[in-house]
Amino acid sequence: MLGKLTVDALPFYSAIAMGGAAVTVLGGLAALALILWLGLRYVWSEWLTSVDHKRIGIMYVMLASVMLLRGFADAIMMRAQQAIALNSDGYLPPGHFDQVFSSHGTIMIFFVAMPFLTGLMNIVMPQQIGARDVSFPVMNSISLWFTAAGAALVLISLVIGKFSTAGWTGYPPYSGIEYSPDVGTDYWIWALLIAGVGSTLTGINFVTTIAKRRAPGMTLMRMPLFTWTSLCTSLLMVFAFPALTVAAALLALDRLFGMHFFTNEAGGNMMNYINLLWIWGHPEVYILILPAFGVYSEVTATFARKRLFGYASLVYATMAIAFLSFTVWLHHFFTMGSSANVNAFFGITTMIIAVPTGVKIFDWLLTMYHGRLWMTAPMYWTVGFIVTFVIGGMTGVLLAVPPVDYLMHNTTFLIAHFHNMLIPGALFGYFAGYMYWFPKAFGFTLDERWGIRAFWFWLIGFWFAFMPLYALGFLGMPRRMEQYNVAEWQPYLILAAFGAVLIAGGIACQIMQLVVSTQSRQATLDLTGDPWGGRTLEWLTASPPAPYNFAVVPEVHDLDAFHEMKRHGVAYQRPAHYTDIFVPRNTAIGVIIGGFAFVLGFAMVWHIWWLAIVAGLVILITLAARSFDDDTEYRMTAAEIEAIEDQRWQVMAKAPRRAWDRAPVAQDQPVPRGAT
Repeated sequence: MLGKLTVDALPFYSAIAMGGAAVTVLGGLAALALILWLGLRYVWSEWLTSVDHKRIGIMYVMLASVMLLRGFADAIMMRAQQAIALNSDGYLPPGHFDQVFSSHGTIMIFFVAMPFLTGLMNIVMPQQIGARDVSFPVMNSISLWFTAAGAALVLISLVIGKFSTAGWTGYPPYSGIEYSPDVGTDYWIWALLIAGVGSTLTGINFVTTIAKRRAPGMTLMRMPLFTWTSLCTSLLMVFAFPALTVAAALLALDRLFGMHFFTNEAGGNMMNYINLLWIWGHPEVYILILPAFGVYSEVTATFARKRLFGYASLVYATMAIAFLSFTVWLHHFFTMGSSANVNAFFGITTMIIAVPTGVKIFDWLLTMYHGRLWMTAPMYWTVGFIVTFVIGGMTGVLLAVPPVDYLMHNTTFLIAHFHNMLIPGALFGYFAGYMYWFPKAFGFTLDERWGIRAFWFWLIGFWFAFMPLYALGFLGMPRRMEQYNVAEWQPYLILAAFGAVLIAGGIACQIMQLVVSTQSRQATLDLTGDPWGGRTLEWLTASPPAPYNFAVVPEVHDLDAFHEMKRHGVAYQRPAHYTDIFVPRNTAIGVIIGGFAFVLGFAMVWHIWWLAIVAGLVILITLAARSFDDDTEYRMTAAEIEAIEDQRWQVMAKAPRRAWDRAPVAQDQPVPRGAT
């Protein structure tokens, strides 16, 4: 009846595991208590069943934030273990340590970075192109709940069963049934399969939205850089994620039915898995980084008070990175025995892909050059990124040389490089975007002081946490070591643990920033919709925007459309009349499909076949029922829209007049008070 599920699945094997399970359960109960406090009916009708792209984006960012806390807990556990494990067992048993590093990588890539970037794109991109919604609102909701279902599978593995010990990449034979007979790898497989389908659907949705829903006059070369990076990211998601889905599905068949896709018996080949994984995996690096590059472009132009330097080169560099990302995957296994010619080809392409990234760095610097910089918290994250990311890029070019990679591949040098790319390259960008667009999503600005404190903790903590790992790589320390007997490694590992503590301080500052800002929100309300003097169309809408975004779809005549509207004095002209707008109805289909996707994954992990069949049938029936539902939209009348817009104009009339509200004649906007 319950397959392999027995009472032995509870985490009695370790006091630390029991503590983690308790924290997970208490966290779930706290989330439930918060929902009940806010009102179950309100949360269900206004948020969980919403198909508004902005609310879906906010829920993505909330999911990413929760999983960041969970993933960082793994990181600090690893750093603490290695700091004290010289000639000792430390405090983590070997099997538990293996679970920790596997879950850390899985969570950070799939359930922090992916939902964070998807959330920012959901909130901002449709508004930037002058659209009222995404092309497929219900698909957008399903994508969110698929991602949440995958995250829930990872979280529940702490409570019932174990997580994978085969690393976040799941290489065979470690992930095969012979070496990992427990359910950990199955949790990993089904979390990735379900969340990966959600990411693929998101990519299809966003590509279609950008292609078909741009405002009149918004040609491709008038699109903001964040929209360009969203387009290239979405294309990569469409073409890359199916490779991961196939690899995970074939690995599941190997484990479930004794097939031999990735074993050496009966014609299998482990290298097929590694190729499939990295055909997805290296485009995935740029899926994570390109949206952050878009954020840096928007932040730099806004707070330098000038148009982006080299807009066309930034667009072409973005497209070049997207194309070249599919030509470099083999550098992830230079050590696996490919021929010298193959290694040379992929080493050269890996070096070439650094060129368009360098173009972007110079364009951002030249945008700041002679700009009148306003050093807000988003700008701090941007400058910190440039300084730190360049070092990671140089170490990447070093690893592109196959003989060097052969020496460094399985050392902590690689760990330092990887984090040097993704923390400043991606995560700093998400934090900058979060603070930059927060007033657009919630209607009030975040506290600058706590934001800047968080930045310094993160930046200094990053340097302490990962620069010692470069040195340890040169000293020959392999990655993923649970204990060691080389005394000269320990000082570097203690420094790395100290860096993790500083990063914990940064996370605490971000939590404090949110608390303080929420408490004082009446003093920091964004009454105009344009708190920074923005240049792109999302700042034309209210903060937070109405369900329809734009009462009248704007017409675009130039790059930096909103800035040009302000410059010519037409940004705030009221339309002569309004027309009815059709808005998608909220629906529970996303919650139902996501919920039963979680049940399906859980049933497959524990071989509860009848439950898996029931969950699969419910998903199919729900989709079929939806296909017969013709009442998917409701009409907002012109009178309702006019009432909403009248209220907005009344609020704007009370707002203090600022430099950028007065339609400056000069090409570049004046500097607000407090700028440098």
